[in-house]
Amino acid sequence: MALRLRDRWLRYPQTLWVRRAIFQVHLWAGIGIGIYVFVVSASGSVLVYRNELYAHFSPKPLIVSGGGTPMSVERLTEAARRRYPTFDVGGVRTGETPNHALEVTLVRGDDRTLRFFHPFTGEDLGSVLPAGYRGTQWLLDLHDNLLNGTTGRRVNGAGAIALMLLSVTGAIVWWPGIKTWRRSMSIDLRSGWKRLNWSLHSALGFWCWAFMVMWAITGAYLAFPQTFGAIFDYMEPFDENNPAERMVDQIQYWLGYLHFGRLGGRGIPGCGRGLCDATTKLIWAAVGLVPPVLFVTGAVMWWNRVAIKRLRESRL
Repeated sequence: MALRLRDRWLRYPQTLWVRRAIFQVHLWAGIGIGIYVFVVSASGSVLVYRNELYAHFSPKPLIVSGGGTPMSVERLTEAARRRYPTFDVGGVRTGETPNHALEVTLVRGDDRTLRFFHPFTGEDLGSVLPAGYRGTQWLLDLHDNLLNGTTGRRVNGAGAIALMLLSVTGAIVWWPGIKTWRRSMSIDLRSGWKRLNWSLHSALGFWCWAFMVMWAITGAYLAFPQTFGAIFDYMEPFDENNPAERMVDQIQYWLGYLHFGRLGGRGIPGCGRGLCDATTKLIWAAVGLVPPVLFVTGAVMWWNRVAIKRLRESRL
């Protein structure tokens, strides 16, 4: 019996009810978290270059024209309070010259805002942080916390676990049989659009599967670091009498950096902060666009195979 099941799995896996059940899990998991995966993956692909974006859009001093007697810090604080009555003034930073706009920190709970104020008139001149810098901050908050603080971070962790389920079931469903498995590894550019869509989903899923699993594990770690830390401490308890670095400490170190592909200068032989670092970031950014493609191609297959059929049946 076991031999027969193995033979069917190797040759005709589509005939096994277990495979069909796993396919349903994969299908509905993809539908359930597809948009989430699309958003988090696309934002993560951009955030591979987070440090470069922050450096490019870093705040610069603002020089105003004209002259006169600069306002005192006390008068400027009063002007800022009148302009933003619901905020507290956390501080005023003066420039190197009288014509440098003053930087005022406004605080309301956990919200901190930096604004430029005219040194002579007290006029609000806009945000200290350029739009690109604020956009990068917003994108990072979206990727890490889904714009919802600690709750969003926990949801992100649950999404990472769901991505692992999607990856494992996808690997099982991918296997087409011993006669055609090579075909499932390549993209058939000469076929019709439906076949092309299927081959794109199958091939990209196969070649990028290890990245999906890695992002699922590292994403869960970044969302629940204390839970992972407790598990690692159980696996390899810390010995106060021998405070040497443990294997689990190395694992935790790499889990964070692997997520965004920032590998240059991390002790990998031959991988410094030059070409190797740029190459790994490029690979991570490019492969980060694969999950959105998998979601779109999977949604197209579902629409063609399931949705349209049900729509036609409902009209009869």
